[in-house]
Amino acid sequence: MAISTYDDESDVPAGVEESGSPTPSLDTALRPRILDDYVGQEAIKKSLTLTLQAAKQRDEPAEHILFAGPPGLGKTTLAGIIASELQVPFRITSGPALERSGDLASIIASLQPGEVLFIDEIHRLNRNIEEMLYPVMEDYALDLVLGKGAGARTMRIQLPRFTLVGATTRPGSLSSPLRDRFGLHYHLEYYTERELTHIITRTASLLDVDIEDAAAHALAIRSRGTPRVANRLVKRVRDYATVHGDGLIRLRDVQEALHDLGIDDKGLDAIDRRILKTIIEQFDGGPVGVETIAAATAIERATLEDVYEPYLLQIGFLQRTPRGRKVTDLAIAYLNSD
Repeated sequence: MAISTYDDESDVPAGVEESGSPTPSLDTALRPRILDDYVGQEAIKKSLTLTLQAAKQRDEPAEHILFAGPPGLGKTTLAGIIASELQVPFRITSGPALERSGDLASIIASLQPGEVLFIDEIHRLNRNIEEMLYPVMEDYALDLVLGKGAGARTMRIQLPRFTLVGATTRPGSLSSPLRDRFGLHYHLEYYTERELTHIITRTASLLDVDIEDAAAHALAIRSRGTPRVANRLVKRVRDYATVHGDGLIRLRDVQEALHDLGIDDKGLDAIDRRILKTIIEQFDGGPVGVETIAAATAIERATLEDVYEPYLLQIGFLQRTPRGRKVTDLAIAYLNSD
């Protein structure tokens, strides 16, 4: 069973429990702690602000919340902010980590009143554990089966009211009974260049490094619409500027550092280009099935669909058709221009 919690330290949301490490990771330290500091997803922020204010005024937990969207857009961060805004403990686990019914039962039974329980990759819960969640979410009750065979009996444990926050990169993989038990559903969208520029400037400030406006904008263009990617690139360019310059991140540092990393002007890396070139060179541009692409590129299907495809679809380089994936003329022209 894998559970992690955060403590009410200076670098993490207030009201959050102790983690396994006394020092939060750098990625955790870069996350905003309140909604006012969260950049982007304005419609979601507006709705969450209303929901959390109403919950605080009624002195009760918020409704169960489901966040969906590609990786790296801020689902975990928003879950932490919810706990911080409500000033309640925050506990994290994930679907794959909950292997047995006892794993979930031990977590649920130890929840405090109002606590926020965050389950990442909730679409990967096994069926038995998912069914255990139904009365937990609906009636705040945990049903346990004691014993086996003819002597088995059921015991119901009443739970304090709490908020379950689920995150998924595949909302279509959630069963209807589980999905319908979330009172609020939000889908996170990719970020604009302006929003990412703001995030990059903020990250540089937290890392105690100066960055030119042109350099921040150049990084934003190459960040694939994703804050996690933006923060990773800032750290890599900071290293480059430290070693090869005076510590100030200039446009030249961004261009040279990302060239060394194999990241082009649109944020495509070697794997993105391999996917596109494989479809073009081996399958005449498509259409071709995703399983065939996965086999030809030696990339797992789940990784292909969850990590690489969404951005290629977003920028118009890839199309999904009834017969499979197809590279667009826009992508062909871009690759030929290299």
